[in-house]
Amino acid sequence: MNGRPEPQPLVFVIDDDASLREALSSLFRSVGLQVKTFASASEFLSFKMPDGPTCLVLDVRLPGLSGLDFQAELAKAHIDIPIVFMTGHGDIPMTVRAMKAGAVEFLPKPFRDQDMLDAVQIGLERDRSRRKNADDAAKLKAIFDTLTSREQEIMGLVTAGLMNKQIAGELGVSEITVKVHRGNVMRKMGAKSLADLVRMADALGVRRGA
Repeated sequence: MNGRPEPQPLVFVIDDDASLREALSSLFRSVGLQVKTFASASEFLSFKMPDGPTCLVLDVRLPGLSGLDFQAELAKAHIDIPIVFMTGHGDIPMTVRAMKAGAVEFLPKPFRDQDMLDAVQIGLERDRSRRKNADDAAKLKAIFDTLTSREQEIMGLVTAGLMNKQIAGELGVSEITVKVHRGNVMRKMGAKSLADLVRMADALGVRRGA
């Protein structure tokens, strides 16, 4: 599995202006990016999302659903994709709403090509990071699932700051048993220190409240 090449990044463009779709497509291809264009939000939704970093360039004014409403719909559907908005009718409240909802950038038309390219690269980088974090979290969960239920319990107590003696008292086992389990947890989880294990427990949501 390791060493697989990263899937090609893909930029989506949704705009009802065919000439602008073509211009943006040429611009992104000129820097080696793959592009897929759509005339409407519904067209985009019928497209199967690829397994790779993506960024969506979205016109605020679309036929049917507005770009801002579409942003909200994507969030509701848990489609997490960085969005670069463009508009010929931008205003301050619209920009604030878009940015608060997580937009990468809000570019008034006409925009400079370089501003668009910069915004899209930020979006792709943001998506790469999100995908890597999700991948890391899945791997961590898979390792945690290899622990026995007692080891999982001890990991929760250790990372809540309890000493071996306190854990032994709470679980009704000997201190040496706790030490053995604790050692197994550290080894299986690949934790180099207690601080390392605490970070893992926080990421997994298994740390007991102190």
